[in-house]
Amino acid sequence: MDATSPPLAAAPLTHGEIRSIIVGIILAMLLAALDQTIVATALPTIGRDLGDPQHMPWIVTSYLLAATAVTPLYGKLSDIHGRRVVLLSGIAIFVVGSIACALAPTMLTLILARTLQGLGGGGLISLAQTIIADVVAPRERARYQVYIAGVFVSSSLLGPVLGGLFADHLHWSVIFWINLPLGLLAYWMTSRALKHLPRHERPHRLDLLGAALLVGATVTILLALSWGGLSYPWLSAPILGLFAGSAVLWFALAARLRSASEPFISAAILANPVVRAGTLAAGFGMGTYIGLTIYMPVYFEAMLGFSASGSGLALIPLMIGTVLGATASGRAMARVRHYRRIPVVGLSVAIAGTAILVAMPQGLPFVGLEVLLAAISLGLGTLLPVSTVSIQNAVEPHELGTATGVANFFRQIGGAFIVAVLGAIVLSGVPVSAGASHETLAGTMRGGGDLTGVFRLMFAAALTGFALALVFLLRMEERPLRSGAEPAPVTE
Repeated sequence: MDATSPPLAAAPLTHGEIRSIIVGIILAMLLAALDQTIVATALPTIGRDLGDPQHMPWIVTSYLLAATAVTPLYGKLSDIHGRRVVLLSGIAIFVVGSIACALAPTMLTLILARTLQGLGGGGLISLAQTIIADVVAPRERARYQVYIAGVFVSSSLLGPVLGGLFADHLHWSVIFWINLPLGLLAYWMTSRALKHLPRHERPHRLDLLGAALLVGATVTILLALSWGGLSYPWLSAPILGLFAGSAVLWFALAARLRSASEPFISAAILANPVVRAGTLAAGFGMGTYIGLTIYMPVYFEAMLGFSASGSGLALIPLMIGTVLGATASGRAMARVRHYRRIPVVGLSVAIAGTAILVAMPQGLPFVGLEVLLAAISLGLGTLLPVSTVSIQNAVEPHELGTATGVANFFRQIGGAFIVAVLGAIVLSGVPVSAGASHETLAGTMRGGGDLTGVFRLMFAAALTGFALALVFLLRMEERPLRSGAEPAPVTE
């Protein structure tokens, strides 16, 4: 069937078919999630081996820029051409990019290859969520979202360990070569499984100008947030220029969305109150969580005197709690009517835990601190399946890819913004040279006197992020979850 054909009525999938689809897409998603964590511990080795350590951060930045920019594009393309062909294309581009990374002879070549890899990996996670929405009714969907959370935690725990082992005992290129067998297996499994996938695509035209404006606006804002305070001062000409350029592109995109006959992101999706509130709630909640996972190691090392390995171990409760919270929330969502109450309670717990850290940034016993981090993570985890399923429940099947891609896109943008805010707060407490790593920052701060005020302000900013997530969650309409193939419910 091509993009101009009417949707086909598909026979109900069997449990075995659903299970094979889920396994296939989880493996595809693992490719993207693992690649974001396995590289970090190998960066110093790569920089030394290629003789260009000053451009080492671009190995991570180039991937994240490309992956974030194309996330909504994958969603739109899957609504036009179908999930299977778009997901397989993403896997293929990712694997080709991985091979190019492994063979890269120079830092510039590696950075360009990582950009190609990001162009493939950017759609894998949101497409996985979309495909789950295709095969499982909203009332049952949340319990499958926990597998996505499990993939992220597994990659967060295993990625840094594997990256260090490969770099120290084999060769850094192995962290990219490992994607070849995983990618081929994911391609084979998803190609077979997704032949059974229901088809919801409709005739569409891709708004190329709108897509280009979105990519340009995204790249410029992310560069400004990534470089500000580290590579350049926030008020420097390059950063202000990037912010100004991004603002112009965002305004141009808004004008294009209003004037295009078929805009890149439909007005119905942007105007949907559930999509809007759910995306903002998830963006602030997940963005704050990402910021904490990045700067809590600095807190552990600079404030509490932990070693790098000790701070990694101390971070485990913050990483694992999200899966437990998402699991509990996802399973309960299928059984209760007022499913929004679960993350309301969860976010309230996260806010209370963060408030304790604001009041007592030092002096807490280690066990008490770990319990607080687990509670914060657990509470935040309850938000993730509820926000995703609520957004998907509020749109029609032929809009699932676009809506899910947009939600993931703004979640990533929110993460970059909040990471920049927390980074600006932490960096304000100590003078560091441009391009300083978090390890260098922690070492500089360790002997820099009383840091209580710096980290109290950091935790206060995190508290604000969780509070905003709760505000938007309360504003999100709680629509009845569909239990079958009926259209998206609309309430006045």
